[in-house]
Amino acid sequence: MTSEAVVHGVEWTIKELFVYPNEFIYWSIQIVMYPYMTGLVAGAFVLSSLYHVFGQKDLKEIAQFSLVFSLALLPAAGLPLLLHLQQPTRAMEPLLTPHFTSAISAFGIVFTAYGLIVVSEIWFVYRRYFVDQVNELKGKEGFGNMLRLNIYRVLTMGSFDISEEALAVDHKAAKILAGVGIPVACFLHGYAGFIFGSVKANALWMSPLMPVIFIMSAVVSGIALCMLTYIVIMEWKAFRKRRTEGATAAVEIKGAEIDIISKATTYLLGFLIAAISLEILDLIFRGYTAMKSWDILRSVMYGKDFVNIFVLQYTLGNLVPFVLLLLPGRTLKRTVVALLLVLFGVFMMRWNVVIGGQAFSLSFSGYMHYHVPIIPHSLETFKEGLFGALTVFATPFVLFWIINKYVPSLERGEEAKY
Repeated sequence: MTSEAVVHGVEWTIKELFVYPNEFIYWSIQIVMYPYMTGLVAGAFVLSSLYHVFGQKDLKEIAQFSLVFSLALLPAAGLPLLLHLQQPTRAMEPLLTPHFTSAISAFGIVFTAYGLIVVSEIWFVYRRYFVDQVNELKGKEGFGNMLRLNIYRVLTMGSFDISEEALAVDHKAAKILAGVGIPVACFLHGYAGFIFGSVKANALWMSPLMPVIFIMSAVVSGIALCMLTYIVIMEWKAFRKRRTEGATAAVEIKGAEIDIISKATTYLLGFLIAAISLEILDLIFRGYTAMKSWDILRSVMYGKDFVNIFVLQYTLGNLVPFVLLLLPGRTLKRTVVALLLVLFGVFMMRWNVVIGGQAFSLSFSGYMHYHVPIIPHSLETFKEGLFGALTVFATPFVLFWIINKYVPSLERGEEAKY
């Protein structure tokens, strides 16, 4: 082990009472962001599947947006691990040498499979649009038109048949891929809970409920982020149109559809209830069994991390948004506030699992506290600090902006292509 690996974490770890000399907060905010981002991927895909698989036609607009947004979120799922690695040049090893004897290697297999499923489904859904664009851009002059023409030609993959029979095959293939993608997406995130739940040396993490809790909270966070992003984008587009077309056309210009948001909120509430129930069940189970490590866990949960767990996560991140979404007369503004709180609550759940699980020493007689580096003074404090986390969170929005230029996931009035 190199000296760099030994001191990794020393800059943001504060020790209290008896802690072993080689103990630090090794898994920092990037390991918090890792399950958080993978959860967003899984939740976004589940939301898109509510239309593609289960035929919820009311969710068509937000479903096609969620499918493309899920693809934009996918690269950001592995970015935290890449930033956290001390040897990032070895990041491809799990993908180049796949096997199921390692959880990380299994993640590489599932990650690749899920990526192929999402890309394939998007291709079947938008293939007709790609062909239409090729036909429309033919004969047009200009470098920009030529560039777009060549890009769309590549995207068609040589398949230009848009007959009813071919489109029916596309629709069927997209539905099959969406159905297969649901368990793969859940496994993609459930595996993160599996990693934590299988660590026998850590009393807080070792729980058979951990993978299920991670999956449920993942669906909650993914649906919430898709709803929030959809609302912001559609309201911004409506605002710009009002300024351009004037007050006379303002009545005809629509932002985020209330019916779509209301229907998506119903599913969000269902998954939120399941996630809260599982977390409370896990908490009660730990207290009831009261294993040897319960004394130190109790001191962490009800003492050191009381505010993080019971105030920020359960109250502000779960109970308050649940009440806001459940009360009658729900408005769009109140929904936005609730969605922000839901995303915050899921983030705090990841924080309390990752950071809270490292808060107590293996001696059971000391504690460690993690302070996020705010102002980076080195590459390490940038990657493992606030700006590193913000970089990870901002990446999918940049990718979505690029992808949406060629895959119109937010266009209204488009004839159904699937």
